Amino acid sequence: MSRPAPATLVRRTVFAWLATMGVATATPAVPAWSLLPQPAKVSPAPSGATEIADGAVIAVRGAEAAQVQAIADQLAQRVADTHGLHLRVVTTDAARAAITFEVDPKSGIADDAGYRITVDGNGIMVTARTARGAYYGSTTVWQLLTPAGWKRGAPVQVAYGTIDDQPRFAWRALSLDSGRHFQSVADIKKLIDWMSLNKLNVLLWHLTEDQGWRIEITKYPELTKTGACRKAVGLDAELTGSPDTPYCGFYTQAEARDIVRYAAERYVDVVPEFDIPGHSQAAVATYPWLGVTGKRPEVWTDWGVSPWLLKPDAKTLQFVDDVLDELMQIFPSRYLSIGGDEADKQQWNASPEVRAQMHTLGLANMDQLQGWFTTQVAGHLISHGRIPVGWDDELVAGATLPKQEVVMSWHGNDNERVALDAIRQGHDVVMTPQESLYFDHLQSDLPDEWAGPPPAASLQQAYDTEVIPAGASASEAKHIIGVQAGLWAEQMPSFAHDQHALFPRLAALAELGWSPAAAHDWKGFLQRMPAEIARYRALGVDYADSAFAPAFQVSAAPGGAFRVELSNQAKSGTLRYSTDGSDPTAQSTPYVNALVLPGKTTLRAATFAPDGSPLAAPRTQMLDDHTLLGRDGSALATCSRQPASRLEGSRPAQGTRPVYAVDIGNACWLWPKAPLKSATQVTMTVERIAWRFGDEAKDAVVRHTSGAAGEFEIHLDSCTGPLLARLPLDSAAQAKGQTRLDAHVAMPVGTGTRNLCVFATGDPRDGQWALARMTFLK
Repeated sequence: MSRPAPATLVRRTVFAWLATMGVATATPAVPAWSLLPQPAKVSPAPSGATEIADGAVIAVRGAEAAQVQAIADQLAQRVADTHGLHLRVVTTDAARAAITFEVDPKSGIADDAGYRITVDGNGIMVTARTARGAYYGSTTVWQLLTPAGWKRGAPVQVAYGTIDDQPRFAWRALSLDSGRHFQSVADIKKLIDWMSLNKLNVLLWHLTEDQGWRIEITKYPELTKTGACRKAVGLDAELTGSPDTPYCGFYTQAEARDIVRYAAERYVDVVPEFDIPGHSQAAVATYPWLGVTGKRPEVWTDWGVSPWLLKPDAKTLQFVDDVLDELMQIFPSRYLSIGGDEADKQQWNASPEVRAQMHTLGLANMDQLQGWFTTQVAGHLISHGRIPVGWDDELVAGATLPKQEVVMSWHGNDNERVALDAIRQGHDVVMTPQESLYFDHLQSDLPDEWAGPPPAASLQQAYDTEVIPAGASASEAKHIIGVQAGLWAEQMPSFAHDQHALFPRLAALAELGWSPAAAHDWKGFLQRMPAEIARYRALGVDYADSAFAPAFQVSAAPGGAFRVELSNQAKSGTLRYSTDGSDPTAQSTPYVNALVLPGKTTLRAATFAPDGSPLAAPRTQMLDDHTLLGRDGSALATCSRQPASRLEGSRPAQGTRPVYAVDIGNACWLWPKAPLKSATQVTMTVERIAWRFGDEAKDAVVRHTSGAAGEFEIHLDSCTGPLLARLPLDSAAQAKGQTRLDAHVAMPVGTGTRNLCVFATGDPRDGQWALARMTFLK
């Protein structure tokens, strides 16, 4: 047995001496382990703790010494960066070590990615069969050193006990879209770091899109000269600095190899995605012979589903094989994704040549033709020892995919019917349901929620994702090889936005992929989130606090006062508030029951963890004469009763960029039970957003307009009810950013609380109107 770690030995000796002197020695409270994802088995001891302090030694011994030393070096650097403790890595004198890594292929650990951690009087011992297992053990050690309430630079008491751990699924993935918006190499490396700390091990890298081709292919150099650039439409002009400067970006092969190397050091497999035959407009814009029409489209500036598909002929298949050959040289992964999703076949159906090919092949429809095309491509990969991966769309359409193809199932409706079909056809399946694991989707209905498409996928919805489809037998369930979240970047123009969308939902994904089903516990997960959020802050992650943020429900109270109820989405943490405009602290008054407050009050609220650390930043609610007479656009319902998208507006000269709740293609809102008594004026703040919504154009609602630029109309009771006000949009149509509109209200005598319909006339495809706020004045 090795000697106790020095810090532990000193602490025990001091306590023993004090006891002999008759001095009471109360043992300091030791924080409970707060680990995420939850390990497969945790066995905390009844008592005891080891201390890790500045200068503690990390020892490396056993097999794969070079790789394990690199892991120990990473751990030491991470602890220094986030905690301020400086640990020293050695390969000799292991008896003095506070933390020891040992790789022993005969150790009896359950999985190549598994590990055992023992914390006792000898310090922290990490045992694994492989360096991969040692790496995952190192991420758990880092979490042991950053428990709830940890303080930077202070020694850490780590409770005694044993952790036996291994992953539930082999594929624990994030899909990153670099086609719509481009991320720098440095930012992708940060993301890989953060993924690996939650034991995620696959980055599915979406590199080809309608809106941009992002990977250098030496045999086809025009792909990155032409296909990597699009016109700077809408907010892209702010990113480039001018509408005349195109939005461009691609990764050289050297940069991609660097990312692959960096990821491999953190046990993350980079799987490239070359999406075909759809999502190919940038490729056809580069080489028109790849398309069906022979025409050259522009690289797409819209979002949605483009009809520009690759032509399913021999020349195109040779192009695809050439691209795959270069991708296989760059990316050593066993897997390579060939997409296959959202292939709008209107051009194929309109082409006599493609229809003739379909009949020659004896196929009944274009979905079967896509299946044939995919089979040819998959065969090329299989012949080179690779495993094709693709989306489930063809199975949705009733066609088949090559048996060897791994299916990513994103159609989670109908109790995962498509995933079950894939399993029963013999495919391995990765579960990535859009309903809960598409992290570009909104996280809440808060008025300050960032831009994103509906419906909302909350932290709890992500956590409660059913990974094994209902109805799957035990043998069928074995074909579920993993779980994956998607980050589609139409509305993710910056890396800050990427982070906001991913965290903390990435923690929920991590637990789905790693932890055993029996450990699934939402309340336990919430109890472990304060420590995780503190780690985000230490790592510099710009996470979303939507699940914990205060929400205000305001109503009238007697005597001109206001009744305010506070809540948050996760129903977790302690809400604390102030009424003098100051930021609440951990010592501020806790919210217990509904508040009754006078007018001219600035109410601020924030959420705190049991250790006093913040879970959500303060939010503000002004209580004055305008509080109940005004509504943000995000607080109004859409006329279609469908959940609204949240779209970004132009950046103002000062302040933050506005975000609007908009039913795309239908600029119409409902305000139920609006307090209209004595109202004589109305003000509205609006902005016109560039139309770039692709296939949603066919559903746009066009309303008759009496002026060239249109107008906003406010109607009583319904959208065809009495007209209360008309606000012309001539000045707003020419403005960049928000414009304020004012009008007299033709209020019928005796009007009190009534329903309102508000809409913009004209064609939204000429510019989608957004409503920031409307307020009635008496």
